[in-house]
Amino acid sequence: MTTNSESITLGGGCFWCTEAVFLEVDGVTAVESGYCNGHVVSPTYEQVCSGRTGHAEVVQVHFDPARIALRDVLEIFFAVHDPTTKDRQGNDVGPQYRSGIYLHDDSQRETAQAVRAEADRALGGRVVTEIEARHNYSRAEGYHQRYFEQHPNQGYCAYVVGPKVAHFRQNFASRLKSR
Repeated sequence: MTTNSESITLGGGCFWCTEAVFLEVDGVTAVESGYCNGHVVSPTYEQVCSGRTGHAEVVQVHFDPARIALRDVLEIFFAVHDPTTKDRQGNDVGPQYRSGIYLHDDSQRETAQAVRAEADRALGGRVVTEIEARHNYSRAEGYHQRYFEQHPNQGYCAYVVGPKVAHFRQNFASRLKSR
């Protein structure tokens, strides 16, 4: 087993959706829901939901680059959310739901820019995903961690998160963790 690990932070709308997908990706070793790139230190969920802290709802994805490359992580990211809507994912509206790739170090920038450019070409030049250095990150409250896993029948999970996970499973079967 390798001790090599890399992390990237991704904003793809509600973190419950993004977290649920990446928990199933082979090579991903941990996923944590949180907030980043705002101006309030350690905001609460309620503060972030107000849209006034500048934070994005994100997931911090830790992965083993010997098993899955950053490029593959980002290709999955672009496939499981809508990178063409500014400050919105479906009915979730506000700057906290923006599409973003938040870099842990500058070596990730080239890959992030290349994958975003490919998605932009495929989507007719409409991608609005921001690429920035990650700053002012804080872990979301405990009840947000592994939310879909704990509440699969809750309304939002059943009608929004579940279909995104099913889409991932169908389109990325070769990337699923062994059960």
